[in-house]
Amino acid sequence: MSNTTTTKPAESGRGGIHLPSTLSHVISDLGKNGIFLALIAVVVLFSITTNGILLRPQNISNLIVQNGYILILAIGMVLVIVAGHIDLSVGSIAAFIGAVSGVFAVTWGLPWWLAIILSLAIGGLVGAWQGFWIAYVGIPAFIVTLAGMLIFRGLALITLGNSNIGSFPAEYRALGNGFINFPIETGPRSQIDPVTLIIGAVAIVALIVQQIRTRNGRLKYGQDVEPTLWFFGKLVFIVIGIGFFTYALSTFKGVPVTLIVLAALVLIYGVIANRSVFGRHIYAIGGNRRAAQLSGVKTKSVDFWLFVNMGLLAALAGLVFTARLNLAGPKAGDGFELEAISAAFIGGAAVQGGIGTISGAIIGGLIIGVLNNGMSIMGIGIEWQQAVKGLVLLLAVAFDVYNKRRSGGAAH
Repeated sequence: MSNTTTTKPAESGRGGIHLPSTLSHVISDLGKNGIFLALIAVVVLFSITTNGILLRPQNISNLIVQNGYILILAIGMVLVIVAGHIDLSVGSIAAFIGAVSGVFAVTWGLPWWLAIILSLAIGGLVGAWQGFWIAYVGIPAFIVTLAGMLIFRGLALITLGNSNIGSFPAEYRALGNGFINFPIETGPRSQIDPVTLIIGAVAIVALIVQQIRTRNGRLKYGQDVEPTLWFFGKLVFIVIGIGFFTYALSTFKGVPVTLIVLAALVLIYGVIANRSVFGRHIYAIGGNRRAAQLSGVKTKSVDFWLFVNMGLLAALAGLVFTARLNLAGPKAGDGFELEAISAAFIGGAAVQGGIGTISGAIIGGLIIGVLNNGMSIMGIGIEWQQAVKGLVLLLAVAFDVYNKRRSGGAAH
């Protein structure tokens, strides 16, 4: 079977203009990857406006460490949104779990690993509490999680006694600001970590193998694929990006523990969303809940476990945030829910549900992180940062609505 696509012309639809198949496929592919292109554009913009500070190794590492908890929340939030729900309580849950972990690890002196396990278990129970009201009582998620936002913020304040708890054991702190590295001195003031480079090389090889296998599988079953030149051009571009990112980390402190946690979550939840029965049920419910019920999907069970999962991830985000600050405080978690929801919508999740991806949520979270970091470097005030992020969210959702209307019109 040939490795090239068919060459029949594609119609523009309105003006009667015919485009070559290759050009039409490239334009279509660029449209599908608009969020990724937006991330590149934001990075390039702030690289210029910050005189290259944004892409310095230390700042790249800080971007991951400082935004890790938002990316963790975004992974769970996009699944909740795909199913047609929303969760306003994740920030308060993160604060509550951070406070509880402080009591376990600092006040009670429990081993750090036991404090983490118990905290995650409580996060799962919190999610089960909210999932029960949503799935089995039938109260809308907006109301339940709005109540949860107030309940768990109050419990966080009660647990802390309106004071701070710290400092935490070194092993606990590593969850939020630890690094895995074995640096080799390459000069008087320079070093490089070969382990980070090896991890990057493995990631690149795995990506190439996965992409080629996916392409060959589509060709085997006669499915349409992108032109060969475009396919390898994209692959080379992504490989260069991963290589630059890996090299930057290797010359600073190595691989952040937060990045390892994120990578594991992306892999696990990518499989759950794309290759599991539970993931297919989530998308089916978001697409048409009634039809999913008639098809035999246990919608109540799916909703319940969705919120158990969200509670677990909110707890993990709270632990990461607390570990990074080495402090459990009353103000922890403020605005986390808005950042996570924004990341999901900027990453392409549909307001009506049924559409959204883990990778899109991660890219949306990175866009928010780059915006925060870039504007902070430029000395832009927090009031303008909030306004800009709000505008970006509005434009992202407007773009989603526009695309749906255009595709709906084309269908007719």
